[in-house]
Amino acid sequence: MSLHTLSLAELAAGLAARKFSSVELTRALLGRIAASQPQLNALVTVTAESALAEAARADAEIAAGRAGALTGIPLIHKDIFCTRGVLTTCGSRMLSNFVAPYDATVVARLRAAGTVMLGKANMDEFAMGSSNETSFYGPVRNPWNPALVPGGSSGGSAAAVAARLAPIATATDTGGSIRQPAALCGVTGLKPTYGRVSRYGMVAFASSLDQGGMITASAADAAVVLRAIAGFDPRDSTSVEQPVPDYVTELTRPVAGMRIGLLREFFEQGLDPENERRIREALAVFERLGARLIEVSLPSIALSVPAYYVVAPAECSSNLARFDGVRFGHRCAAPRDLMDLYERSRAEGFGAEVKRRIMTGTYVLSAGYYDAYYLKAQQVRRLIANDFERAFGEVDVIMGPTTPTPAFELGSKTSDPITMYLNDIYTIGANLAGLPALSVPCGFVGALPVGLQIIGRHFSESRLLSAAHAYQSATDWHRRLPAAYE
Repeated sequence: MSLHTLSLAELAAGLAARKFSSVELTRALLGRIAASQPQLNALVTVTAESALAEAARADAEIAAGRAGALTGIPLIHKDIFCTRGVLTTCGSRMLSNFVAPYDATVVARLRAAGTVMLGKANMDEFAMGSSNETSFYGPVRNPWNPALVPGGSSGGSAAAVAARLAPIATATDTGGSIRQPAALCGVTGLKPTYGRVSRYGMVAFASSLDQGGMITASAADAAVVLRAIAGFDPRDSTSVEQPVPDYVTELTRPVAGMRIGLLREFFEQGLDPENERRIREALAVFERLGARLIEVSLPSIALSVPAYYVVAPAECSSNLARFDGVRFGHRCAAPRDLMDLYERSRAEGFGAEVKRRIMTGTYVLSAGYYDAYYLKAQQVRRLIANDFERAFGEVDVIMGPTTPTPAFELGSKTSDPITMYLNDIYTIGANLAGLPALSVPCGFVGALPVGLQIIGRHFSESRLLSAAHAYQSATDWHRRLPAAYE
């Protein structure tokens, strides 16, 4: 039995039937992590000793009849979530020595559900990047081809699940950082509605855009995880007090009669023709399942990238001001005075992309430029949200490509930030509007996976997951593994 290929439901059934133990499962996945690390560099920290102890406790819970759907299931946390007693680096030299004194709410809820933490996933520094090349710990590589990027910023999470180092990896999405790497690595990635999953203990990049979610092999697995982590958190002022449905029981909702919006602007220019062919083929599957395709337009969506790259850097410059070399994180050696301490600690602690965004954000928030840039970007953001609202008056979900192209070569876009930023052109709109969105694998261009993006109304995660599950029940793209990790 290949434990790494089993779904969450199959793993839970196997654990309950004593076909294998959580300790055995954990040992098997730790072995895969150790073997893959030199090639993929998907993890920053591996917590083998504590993982085996947690697995033993999970086995005791299972034996006592107190197991839940996630008891004994191993996972990996993106290194942006605080984990008590374990390094939380955000892929940065600035936090390379920071051991979190508490668990993020996402971590705490999954721990309470009985999961086993295998380690922390590598990521773009402070979640700033589209290729996972800005990490202080080196780039993550794509399991389908190690010469290519896995996408970012949750590239370590996506690569880990694609290589089946774990069935679950937590992730975060500010402008596409769950969906884009999920597409490039051939796995399923869900960004919930803004406020659906607590941001407490998730190190902030851009507070009005950041949202925690997960990367899994399938929509059915994502439903199990979302059920565990969704819900109101009084410690998070952006958390929404909204009832949480049972995403698992709602998975089987049929797609017959569903109105699918095809976003005209996503197919007009910039989309690789082979990528488009795979997307069209996926849409044909939905038609065969009884859905109806309707073309819709979001006239302001073309402004999403420039608006995002004003709003996000502005919020990042504010959030990262706290890293000053005084309270925690990197501190320069032998500072001459307080100003030297600030300047050198930040210069040494932050990488080039983070510095670029801090400088951009500070500029657009400065006196004389706030109204011209930041305020104008927020007004454009409202226009984009209004466009989505109008579109959802005609359709139930919107579908289209997740990325313009398949995965690209490491180093091919690092010298051109604007070209790199355009990788998020199809994903940013959902963040600006606070909408739920997911990406599912829908085929290959050559040997590289392609992702189909599904966007829904606020708090319509059940609809997105059931649509994705129907598609995955009719296809097997989500079951394909990179040859080196079968």
